[in-house]
Amino acid sequence: VQLVESGGGSVQAGGSLSLSCAVSGYTAGTYSVGWFRQAPGKEREGVACIDSVGQTLYSDSVKGRFTVSRDNAKNTVYLQMNNLKSEDTAKYYCGAGSGTFCIIAVRWYNYWGQGTQVTVSS
Repeated sequence: VQLVESGGGSVQAGGSLSLSCAVSGYTAGTYSVGWFRQAPGKEREGVACIDSVGQTLYSDSVKGRFTVSRDNAKNTVYLQMNNLKSEDTAKYYCGAGSGTFCIIAVRWYNYWGQGTQVTVSS
């Protein structure tokens, strides 16, 4: 199983970015995906997740600003981030696991991408 994140970059506060997580090695629609982020010197923090049938969960810090979705035809999961804040600055990772439902916890996911950097300037 391989995961490849893309779409990171630099943006001003209030702006938007869309991240992608391309998954290979898993049959589409049979796995859940979580999005996490890690800032320098901090632990990896859960952001959102989407289960095998498209149900989603969000952390309180991003609820109402971030949207996670998936395209099973492309075996890709997306994270749309709107109204970005400086505190959203971090390296963003996606993780995949075989559970049919999802939770926003690192332990739930077996496979990880290399991450993509998001920098929000105020």
